[in-house]
Amino acid sequence: MKSFEYASPTTREEAVQLLAEEGVETAALAGGTDLFSLMKDGVESPGRLVNIKAVEGLGGVERLEDGGLCIGALVTLDELIANEHIRSAYPSLVQAGEGVRSPQLRAMGTVGGDLLQRPRCWYYRGGFGLLAQNDGRSRVVDGDNRYHAILGTKGPAYFVNPSSLAPALVALGARIHLHGRDGERGVDLGSFYRAPVRESEREYDLARAEILTEVVVPAAATSNACYEVRQKEALDWPLAAAAVSLQMEAGRVIKASVVLGHVAPTPYASKAAAAALEGGEITAQRAEEAGVAAVDGALALSRNGYKVQLAKVATKRAILRAAGLEV
Repeated sequence: MKSFEYASPTTREEAVQLLAEEGVETAALAGGTDLFSLMKDGVESPGRLVNIKAVEGLGGVERLEDGGLCIGALVTLDELIANEHIRSAYPSLVQAGEGVRSPQLRAMGTVGGDLLQRPRCWYYRGGFGLLAQNDGRSRVVDGDNRYHAILGTKGPAYFVNPSSLAPALVALGARIHLHGRDGERGVDLGSFYRAPVRESEREYDLARAEILTEVVVPAAATSNACYEVRQKEALDWPLAAAAVSLQMEAGRVIKASVVLGHVAPTPYASKAAAAALEGGEITAQRAEEAGVAAVDGALALSRNGYKVQLAKVATKRAILRAAGLEV
């Protein structure tokens, strides 16, 4: 790891100023569970780390007057999981957080860090770039693509979004607040992520001198759940995941949101799966039909076809879990 400067500002403005300085490659530091790994592997080599853990107003969980929830970017996964209101009203967030099996990562990892972690693609982590191209052709297509995307791959990106919390938060309609040189801006989390088409682009809409400050989740007027399928119960990233939010009335689904994780370069919102649920009661058959709809248009690579079935199963089980029908 190459040497770097270290700064620990106490205000958002100071943090942004330190991150924005021209001629210095900078990076914001929170829990550091992902950034330090990237630095040790030489994938990222910032000349300055800006520790935002001392910045005021980035922690804590607050219930808003309209019934919604504000989660500070520095809230740890352990704090998120332990919050009684989140446990009762937003079980999908608890289920997603508990999917991070390492006690150390839950204790150190933050909500903001989880949403902003870089892809776990071994080509990217091996130094071949985010799109892992060689002479204009993806190394992923002809290489070891067991854990790569099956949806959202019309462009050159084949990595999968690694966030544990993003699918659940997108399904709940969450917004994030970002603070930069021009002040504060709010962004729907679902539109924050993107599939880059050039190596110079990142996989989310975060400017160089911006920091994520908080996540705002609407009032939980819905039943919600998350379900992950993984290869092992120990520390591992899911092979496929699904998060579901259901607005029910008289036993019928009035509005649904189904978002898949770990199968596309972004959290993948399936309008087809939501449409398969809306207007009817939740049954095992309807949940299974929604699972089939969720992977409509999936394009498997040479070694990841199994993900299609896993995404179907994750979707079905998340729906049944949200409806209280899990078996």
